[in-house]
Amino acid sequence: MVTIKVDNLINFVSEVFSHSESSPEEAKRIATYLTTANLTGHDSHGVIRVPVYVRWKKMGSIVPNQTPEVVVDTPSLAVVDGKFGYGQTVTPVAVRLGIEKCKKAGLAAVALRNSGHLGRVGDWAEMAAAEGLVSIHFVTAAGSLLVAPYGGVEKRLSTAPYCVGIPRQGQDPIVLDFATSVVAEGKCLVASRGGKKLPTGALVDADGTLSEDPHVLYGPYTPDGPRDHTKGTGAIRAFGDHKGSGLAFICELLGGALTGTGATSSDRRFANGMMAFYIDPKVIDTSNFFDGEITRYTDFIRATKPIAGTDSVLVPGDPERKTRADRTRNGIPLPDDTWAAIVNTAREVGVSEVSIQRATS
Repeated sequence: MVTIKVDNLINFVSEVFSHSESSPEEAKRIATYLTTANLTGHDSHGVIRVPVYVRWKKMGSIVPNQTPEVVVDTPSLAVVDGKFGYGQTVTPVAVRLGIEKCKKAGLAAVALRNSGHLGRVGDWAEMAAAEGLVSIHFVTAAGSLLVAPYGGVEKRLSTAPYCVGIPRQGQDPIVLDFATSVVAEGKCLVASRGGKKLPTGALVDADGTLSEDPHVLYGPYTPDGPRDHTKGTGAIRAFGDHKGSGLAFICELLGGALTGTGATSSDRRFANGMMAFYIDPKVIDTSNFFDGEITRYTDFIRATKPIAGTDSVLVPGDPERKTRADRTRNGIPLPDDTWAAIVNTAREVGVSEVSIQRATS
């Protein structure tokens, strides 16, 4: 395990993307969002993605420095085409548009299609919450068959994230952000590179055997080599049996089919689609009841007597706040295999040995 200071990691990852044809501004933006994912404990959406992003860029799946196009624009609704640009570049444009429309109309919907990997969806909920808005996000990844629907053993779904953000006055927002699979694909990636092991039975093999071995998803791989989910014989399982599977199906239809990205399929170019809805509580809550009721109910939930072996009952966002504080203070831990893969990618794109050494100083 190596531990890297936050600023060092942002600067190093920025250099990797600057050497991979992104502008300095885009490179810094990608690096900041990826590092923020690690800061909040979502290592599956953090800098472990650097080798994947660079590989996608070389394949032409992601296009650096894209300017998204607004193809439908009404007072309360928009459709934004990301043109396969980095998600960290095109998604903020779509979210800002949703925020602007919502502040004028009280309610807005924005469909983002053909985005590169848009990272931790919670970032976009937090962006809206910072402007005092509730947001709901349905996401899919076209071309990213990873998850078996309930009752099946074959890949038919993406990990189909779902996210809700709720603002709070003078406090961090409530953010619920999860993949509709038992684990996100990135957690399989983390486990395959020496990180946290998968939960028991997170995967299912072609014969119906439950497993937590990443080889079931990726097939054979070397410690610092690429991971390809099309090479494995098995799939990630949907969480919550038919309930998680059903929610994933809805994410595919809203985030994929409705946005124009397409619900996922093996013959589609990788892209994220996101259908997002924005609500201004001030328009609904004319008596200023909402925020106080959030406080009352949050306290009521946290006061629940915990089961044996659990310190306390948490609400969405509690683990992230704790991890963010710890890692901001002490640095971001990365398994040796993860760091080695990032360093190998940095060398491939021409980052100097001096910069590599500086990152861990």
